[in-house]
Amino acid sequence: MSRHYYARGAMLLALLTMIGGLLTTQNAKPTAAAASCVVTYRIPNDWGSGFLGDVNIQNNGAAISSWTVGWSFAGNQQITNLWNGVVTQTGNQVTVRNAGWNGAIGSGGAVNFGFQGTYSGANAIPTVFTLNGVVCGETNPNPTATTPPTATTRPTNTVVVPTNTAVPPTNTTVPPTNTAVPPTATNGPTSTPRPTNTPTVVPPTSTPTQPGDDTYDQRFLEMYAELKNPANGYFSPEGVPYHSIETLIVEAPDYGHETTSEAYSYWLWLEAMYGEATGNWQPLADAWRNMEMYIIPTSQDQPSSGSYNANSPATYAGEWELPSQYPSQLQTNVSVGQDPIAAELRSAYGTSDVYGMHWLLDVDNWYGYGRRGDGTSKPSYINTFQRGAQESVWETVPHPSWESFNDGGPFGFLNLFTGDASYARQWRYTNAPDADARAVQAIYWAKVWADEQGGSPIVNGLVTKAAKMGDYLRYAFFDKYFKQIGCTSTSCPAGSGYNSAHYLLSWYYAWGGSIGNGGGWAWRIGSSHNHFGYQNPMAAWILGSQPAFKPASTNGARDWNISLTRQIEFYTWLQSSEGAIAGGATNSWNGRYEAAPAGTSTFYNMAYDEKPVYHDPASNTWFGFQAWSMERVAEYYYASGDVKAKNVLDKWVTWALVNTTLTSNGSYEIPSTLAWTGQPATWNASNPAANTNLHVTVVDKTQDVGVAAAYAKTLMYYSAATKRYGTQHVASQTMAKELIDRMWSEYRDDKGVANPETRRDYNRFDDPVSVPQGWTGTMANGDPINNSSTFLSIRTKYEDDPAFPAVQAYLNGGPAPTFTYHRFWAQADIAMAYAEYDRLFQ
Repeated sequence: MSRHYYARGAMLLALLTMIGGLLTTQNAKPTAAAASCVVTYRIPNDWGSGFLGDVNIQNNGAAISSWTVGWSFAGNQQITNLWNGVVTQTGNQVTVRNAGWNGAIGSGGAVNFGFQGTYSGANAIPTVFTLNGVVCGETNPNPTATTPPTATTRPTNTVVVPTNTAVPPTNTTVPPTNTAVPPTATNGPTSTPRPTNTPTVVPPTSTPTQPGDDTYDQRFLEMYAELKNPANGYFSPEGVPYHSIETLIVEAPDYGHETTSEAYSYWLWLEAMYGEATGNWQPLADAWRNMEMYIIPTSQDQPSSGSYNANSPATYAGEWELPSQYPSQLQTNVSVGQDPIAAELRSAYGTSDVYGMHWLLDVDNWYGYGRRGDGTSKPSYINTFQRGAQESVWETVPHPSWESFNDGGPFGFLNLFTGDASYARQWRYTNAPDADARAVQAIYWAKVWADEQGGSPIVNGLVTKAAKMGDYLRYAFFDKYFKQIGCTSTSCPAGSGYNSAHYLLSWYYAWGGSIGNGGGWAWRIGSSHNHFGYQNPMAAWILGSQPAFKPASTNGARDWNISLTRQIEFYTWLQSSEGAIAGGATNSWNGRYEAAPAGTSTFYNMAYDEKPVYHDPASNTWFGFQAWSMERVAEYYYASGDVKAKNVLDKWVTWALVNTTLTSNGSYEIPSTLAWTGQPATWNASNPAANTNLHVTVVDKTQDVGVAAAYAKTLMYYSAATKRYGTQHVASQTMAKELIDRMWSEYRDDKGVANPETRRDYNRFDDPVSVPQGWTGTMANGDPINNSSTFLSIRTKYEDDPAFPAVQAYLNGGPAPTFTYHRFWAQADIAMAYAEYDRLFQ
């Protein structure tokens, strides 16, 4: 079943023989000096019979509208594939002309192209280069090599769509005056139990597709039409994608017609792929505009941002294990570090507003809070998770992000979460970093595809906005209260500069401030908790190395380059003996900066956390995180050729395939629930240890179509990358094809691809919701809130849902209800899996 859920050319096998996984780099020798142009020629990878080349030409003369670069190889090198240009080679003479979209080079500007080549004997460096017939000089004979190579641009004749996805943050923040943010927790996934009969492993039934076969492209377009058909109900009248068509569904969103930043990021992906297929980029621009209207808070939604003081980002409030331990007292005596990026963001963009998505919207204003407290407008910003790692969705109290004290108790909902002497009206939002990172990916590939079509001003405009979003996304790199990394008590030193940065995509960042006149204040926080499932090396590579996506801030690109290296190390550190990736690490043990138990391993002084962020169910048990996150790694490997990413994938893919079954009834079984023992070795960057004491077991399996699509795409990218950089791993392509073919044949319906789910967890509609003794209030619809409240008693509108009688019968002792859900993210990802297979293998 789907995510019950969060809480989103030949070369490289021979690289395995390279010592320590390091990449070989050779530098161009200086040529005769010429003032008009400078060349830098690099060989990021060389494996003895083939190599990757990277050429950068800087134009120091007058601006030119087209370019031709020439050189002669000294040996028998032969270019087999080139990107960002058009190559002609006769013998050892090479001529590279601009592609249709990159011919113009201004004075002082540069152009870069890359290629793949073969050779035998010596791979000598060319000594003379020309630009439009003029011999170039080399003023920098020793350019710095990168490992992995980050400057190589993806070939323009191939296409890749990342599919990873997002898991909304689960906690968010509710500080009173200039205060801090309560804990974080989120609902985890549940799984479809494994069938009681033993499955039969059957050989693949799919037949190879042939060039020119448009079966998979047509499936994509067919599903796209269904997603966009108003009669199917995937979008609201305002054009906002619902979490699901069905209203009665409880996951991280506690109602089907809420939506998440995850859904928006998938919508962008869908429209980017539609633009690639049709050349029509307007729907992508429309999706981004809708995102700016409804889920990126406007200046009106964050009115006191200008009062933010980067030297005093927030007031500390500890996190606790149980909802019953809340509210958490604000503690002004606990030191908080400095925010090192606020000033440069304001300087770069001329505003104090944060440009990032809030994770959760009440699309139809089902709860009745309205936007900015008016009670009626929609969509409405809301939040749920606030109270510790044990708080599942069944124990949450939905509340407005704009707290005007109209509902709840005398202070709205604030004093359910934080304890203070007084409370002020305020706004607060929480960002799910993996969703914003996916949005950046979508626009990156839109740029690649649009440029292949001759360029698009529409897409170019979105590139600037995506880079801006990525710039603000760096708030996820920092400890929650900007404490120094390695903190083990509340009295540990406050951070300054970047010593509070872990450089990983943490579970959230959040921001808020005051409403009303006088005494303005605002706050911002990062997160101390890092889950492997949120990492996105592809987005880091884009924002750190791709020129069009360079953030406008002073340190943005640099920070993302550091993050790229740190993320790949994180995966390596967390990879189990079998191949699956374990939980994560935290800089704040128990959310209160406590010391971790003796013997806990560390990653850059952060403690290993088996199940970071949420415990009901444990966040490390859901296979969907494996598929989502590893798809990003596979895409990054495909785009960059980074052998360190390949090493992680080699082991993971082997484990995943061993635990995948093609059944005799025409379906499949993939892992669902995982169990873990042991822990990784303490990280040593110069000599990583084998994790012989970290193990994973597959507890049960599922036919979940959304997860199966993400998993299939991981296999696609991995197979395509191994073919591109060496010898193709054919088994992964074969399995990917089997999975998407079997989904189509077994689970296709009139609105998409979906399978039935038996929801045994729906007995939790009667779960009690923790409310402090004596606290009373009301939901916007009048439902009372007190210490007798349950999930259903503060959501009585569910009783009017047409699907509710099946739930009520279950609560009365009947069988668990079975539903077939059409989640937007899953349907989009399934559609994209078909487009990707067509693109990568047809």
